[in-house]
Amino acid sequence: MDTKTSVMEETISGAIIRRFFEKLENNLAVDVAIVGAGPSGLVAAHDLAKAGLKVAVYESKLAPGGGTWGGGMLFNEVTVQNDAAEILHEFGISTRQYDGQYHTVDSVEMASGLIFGARKAGAVIFNTVKVEDIVMHDGVVSGVVINWNPVARLEMHVDPIVVTSRALIDGTGHPSEIVNKAVHKAGVKIDSPTGGILGERPMWMADGERTTVANTKRLYPGLYASGMAANNTQGGFRMGPIFGGMLKSGRRIAQIVIEDLAK
Repeated sequence: MDTKTSVMEETISGAIIRRFFEKLENNLAVDVAIVGAGPSGLVAAHDLAKAGLKVAVYESKLAPGGGTWGGGMLFNEVTVQNDAAEILHEFGISTRQYDGQYHTVDSVEMASGLIFGARKAGAVIFNTVKVEDIVMHDGVVSGVVINWNPVARLEMHVDPIVVTSRALIDGTGHPSEIVNKAVHKAGVKIDSPTGGILGERPMWMADGERTTVANTKRLYPGLYASGMAANNTQGGFRMGPIFGGMLKSGRRIAQIVIEDLAK
């Protein structure tokens, strides 16, 4: 056996293993856990990390970025309003003015730029990780139960591990996966008109954009929702390939969490 080749291969494998487990161990207790690395989750992760909080993002898919990549019907362009374009510009993402109100954005640049911006601000992103449950301590949502997404998809009976958090943000989009677990498994009454999940309504872009931000809030001690997860919880309308509400929702939830954790 070529000794140099053997040493190189062992070094490369060892480097990956040691660095990953260092990253994992350093994030077993965080200030904020965000489930879902879509636009709202990534903006929130950026702002929270920039404020000095320890942030971990869990994305079940291989590629973070949520529904941004495909644009509208696989036309990889999306739209944002003027004020939301300002958020993208903070990340170094370019936009093109379309008319007096809207900008267009290359969806690949937007997704990759948001990911890079969140990471460089200090947030740690764990991809292919499925949050299969939440942690409850004395009536407060206090963390996440995680496993590999391929384990869940293959229905393998493999026990998960736990990460504790001071705040947990549901950024899972349309299904509101984490709020669903809190309501249906933990039996909590969330901050909504019925104490439960109202469900997403049909397309209405203007109202959907408005309510995505308005519905962004703390739902229960330790539990928050942003983006379409917030809209689904509160019965808001969907809005399609316009992302201003998502970006502004991420910024709003970050502000709320920062204020709550400072109390």
